[in-house]
Amino acid sequence: MKNRIKQISLVLFGVVVAAGCNDFGDMNVDPNNPSSAQTDLLLTNAQKSISSVVGSVTPALYVQYFAETQYDESSRYQTVQFNFNGWYTGVLKDLNEIIELNETNPEAYIGGGDTANQIAVARILKVYFMQMMVDRWGPLPYSEALQGNENYKPSYDSADAIYADLINELKAAASQINTSATGVKGDIIFSGDMTQWVKFAHTIRARLALRLAETSPSTAQSEFESVAGNLLEGDVFYPYLAESSNQNPWYSRFMTRTDYAISDVMDNYMTPKGDMRLTKYANPAPLQDNGDGVTQMEEVVGHPYSTEEAGDIPNAEVSFPGAAIGAGGPGVGQQDAPLPIVTLAEIHFMLAEAAARGWSVTGDAPTHYGLAIKASWEQWGVYDEAAYNAYMSHADVAYDASNYKKSIGDQKWVALFPQGYEAWAEWRRLGYPELEAHDYPLNPSGQIPLRHAYPASELTLNSASYEAALGLLGGPDDETTPIFWDVD
Repeated sequence: MKNRIKQISLVLFGVVVAAGCNDFGDMNVDPNNPSSAQTDLLLTNAQKSISSVVGSVTPALYVQYFAETQYDESSRYQTVQFNFNGWYTGVLKDLNEIIELNETNPEAYIGGGDTANQIAVARILKVYFMQMMVDRWGPLPYSEALQGNENYKPSYDSADAIYADLINELKAAASQINTSATGVKGDIIFSGDMTQWVKFAHTIRARLALRLAETSPSTAQSEFESVAGNLLEGDVFYPYLAESSNQNPWYSRFMTRTDYAISDVMDNYMTPKGDMRLTKYANPAPLQDNGDGVTQMEEVVGHPYSTEEAGDIPNAEVSFPGAAIGAGGPGVGQQDAPLPIVTLAEIHFMLAEAAARGWSVTGDAPTHYGLAIKASWEQWGVYDEAAYNAYMSHADVAYDASNYKKSIGDQKWVALFPQGYEAWAEWRRLGYPELEAHDYPLNPSGQIPLRHAYPASELTLNSASYEAALGLLGGPDDETTPIFWDVD
């Protein structure tokens, strides 16, 4: 991790140096509007958008990792419509530009790494972001997207058709990678290690496959089995820096405010089982803090998730997120605390589910289930053999082959903290844990959202495509219509 943090420091330093160390003949060129793009900088900028995925608040509130302490509209599902335009005009545009520049003039951009490798990494990242978007909205502009001035009103593709193409993209991109050639430059995730990019592509493909397990079981099994032996073998984190422009988003949120506390749902699930990860997820409630600087289980007090007046509960009585995810603000939080993109725990949970479904993978479901929980404890630095064994023997933790979805769903929810988007997707897909909607909802249905509704701008600016998309969606454009893979 330290090496990755050094890498991003060098990359970001290079952005500044590049503007100041050019030939003197370029002094009259506006550095904010360069005549040509640098693909390494485009890649860095695109990867920085991963922070918006792994550090997002709204889906983490849906799955009740956190409770809002004052302004609780998000916990009560007030916002139904969410805008996706920024993903198209931002990160997807950057990644598409990397591909187009390398395809049209490869010699000019060889400084960003081997041409095929640059294109492959951009394709993989496009899949990473598009999957997140489909899992939020369902049908989206895809085959006609990113055409700029040529098409201001792109049509929508069905969500299942997009998923099918995303899988094909991952296959093609992984095959395109040349591990013997120069790795990509500007890579703050894997530092240009192309073998890791192959494994990352396979791991995201495994995620996609499991999403399809109920709706396209044969495809899901085939795709998963094809990559199961070559997945990532360790945790992958997004690296932040101890500087304001690249700091952990949870650190930023607690700079001047304390709007998010650990929920009582998390506390009430983890504490009775002796789950030591809670001492990393949360800080002591001030009134319970013994002052030794080490969080103890008995010092953690969750904030009620469902309350009509969240602001009536004193901050001193509840626990806020721990410094391990960056929260706490100056003097308390960790400004450069990394956040997980994919973890070894998640990978073992995927393998456990595949085995439970009877798919051909190495190892059985109970073994991978236990390894997943152990990996999560190790990830958070709380592994102790005796405490772990006691936890695994708890009746609500021990693997239940007769209801593997509950065993895996409950424990995967705990382990995915604080990755809201992935946890929200898996909760919808598996049906566990059994979360109850807020007692005082502000959305029409009164239920935890199953998707995000399209932005109002689509109805006014792209109305024909929007109307066609409703047919693909299979239900009303609101939070009650499930994504196509959500059949549980």
